[in-house]
Amino acid sequence: MNYLTRIVPVLAALALGGCISLPAGPAGPQGATGDTGATGYTGATGNNGATGRTGATGYTGASGGTGATGDTGAPGYTGATGATGATGDTGATGNTGAKGNTGVKGTTGDTVIVVPTR
Repeated sequence: MNYLTRIVPVLAALALGGCISLPAGPAGPQGATGDTGATGYTGATGNNGATGRTGATGYTGASGGTGATGDTGAPGYTGATGATGATGDTGATGNTGAKGNTGVKGTTGDTVIVVPTR
């Protein structure tokens, strides 16, 4: 019973403690930050895959044939040339008038005096 006399008051205090609430005290100091674990190794970079092959080139279609050339038409005839009209007669040439006589020529060194007549 010795234990019973000690347990009952403790249980009673706990039961009463749940009914009576006291204001909370100030916050305690913050605990220290734990150490960060070591960084793991990064795996090696993988190799690049091989380059794919180029596909085959397609064929070019055949060219179409050229159409036949049409025939050239026959040349047309040239019309007849018209006749040239008759040439008219040239009129008779007129007679030239008589040539006048040349005046008397004086002799060299002599003086000729001409006297008019009335």
